[in-house]
Amino acid sequence: MVDSVHSTSGILNPEDTPDAGVTWHYGDPFAEQRAAERGAAVVDRSNRRVITLTGPERLSWLHSITSQHLTHLADGASVQNLNLDGSGRVLDHFWVTDVDGTTYLDTEPETLAPKEAPLSPDLATYLQRMVFRSQVEVAARPDLAVLTVIGPEADAVARTVDAVRRPDPDGVTLIVPRDGLAEAFAALVAAGARPAGTWAYEARRAAAAHARAGLDTDDRTIPHEVDWIGTAVHLDKGCYRGQETVARVHNIGRPPRRFVLLHLDGSAGERPSTGDPVTLDGRTVGRVGTVVEHADYGPIALALIKRNVPDDARLEAGGAAAAIDADVTPSTDRGDQAGRAAVDRLRGR
Repeated sequence: MVDSVHSTSGILNPEDTPDAGVTWHYGDPFAEQRAAERGAAVVDRSNRRVITLTGPERLSWLHSITSQHLTHLADGASVQNLNLDGSGRVLDHFWVTDVDGTTYLDTEPETLAPKEAPLSPDLATYLQRMVFRSQVEVAARPDLAVLTVIGPEADAVARTVDAVRRPDPDGVTLIVPRDGLAEAFAALVAAGARPAGTWAYEARRAAAAHARAGLDTDDRTIPHEVDWIGTAVHLDKGCYRGQETVARVHNIGRPPRRFVLLHLDGSAGERPSTGDPVTLDGRTVGRVGTVVEHADYGPIALALIKRNVPDDARLEAGGAAAAIDADVTPSTDRGDQAGRAAVDRLRGR
């Protein structure tokens, strides 16, 4: 179990879930979601792993082995990044923040780390193996922990705490000393943030259709399928592991699957689980990722489905009726890539 912020009023995530060890909710998860809509809420995400890189070549070295352009990352700036395998499949998604000569990486908890070790070791181990003669030192940092403030007032609240800061799709994430975690959490509450569990964070993430590695991805996922091209993958940089697949699919192909937000039948007795099949007319067309109850939308899920499934398809997710939210995740099969058009011209089409 992680060393997390917890009180008698908080309910921990179950041990068999990705966020085991941190608070799931504080008794009223829907009120926590609505507090984030109106102002700010603080979420303990101290189960995330933190890695630091030091040394004069830390950014150029990381640039050479991962998907993001990092050689000119400004002090205090943050970007998303991916560790891909040789076939362009996603192994790790992580954030990169450079502050005062140290690069901070924060990534998913150990419960969502790649399961194919030693072929796919955890991110810190992989990076340590890739140092060779570069002037960089890689260190796993269990002494550092992550808090995230979400909502429209997140930035103002987060500035009251001295910490390494980075943007979060729904607010601001802070990296703080683990032995000061409870103190930082209390300071954010004193500044106006409501304590909230991961339920609130995950509900807002799912409603915005932001993928989470290891939950919304599987061992076949490529970045194009979960909308990480342009956010975690830079298309104008030199060679890195998996680049050939990234470039080929972007220029002349289409990903085999697409990422969708599903609205689930709220009257169904049971909810689907991560990994359950998504079916159309009894035929499996995808897999369920995140499943969560949203304060306004009811039960929702994220899923990877075959690219040719129409937006108005009547789907089932783990046996529950499901409909694609085409406003949030519309089909992207519109227009032609420049590379594909050029190939077709050469073939006389």
